[in-house]
Amino acid sequence: MQLRQRVRPPPILGFQVTPMIDVFCCLLIFFIVTYNFSRNETALEVKVPTAKEGKETRRSISECILNVRADGSVILNRQTLNLDQLKAKLAQLSQLYPDQAVILRGDEAASYKVIVDVLDVCRAANVWNVAFATAKPPTAASESAR
Repeated sequence: MQLRQRVRPPPILGFQVTPMIDVFCCLLIFFIVTYNFSRNETALEVKVPTAKEGKETRRSISECILNVRADGSVILNRQTLNLDQLKAKLAQLSQLYPDQAVILRGDEAASYKVIVDVLDVCRAANVWNVAFATAKPPTAASESAR
């Protein structure tokens, strides 16, 4: 004989908001972090020349991007540096990381002399792993759309 009635938990009605808020916050953090990592040095006002035979390589986390603007200013980590400051920074990097990769993004309107000066500074700072950044040539479809 059963004297007590069994208490059943009430059925869950409605939409569970708490797990959705957790998922939303995780996605928001993910997209903010991804945006900050994707906002690399390529966002500066440097228009690199196009190359038909250029290859797209995998980006390394530790690579250093040097930007040379059309006016001849050299930018490293969003800081405008003169050649002496650049040599000091690159020398520190090459001491810490002997195989430090440097990507040189020179504006197509930049003076060739400035590019050569930056290469000389890289060599003087014992940085040998230097690559030149280029853009993909426009496709025929995008040219006809203009």
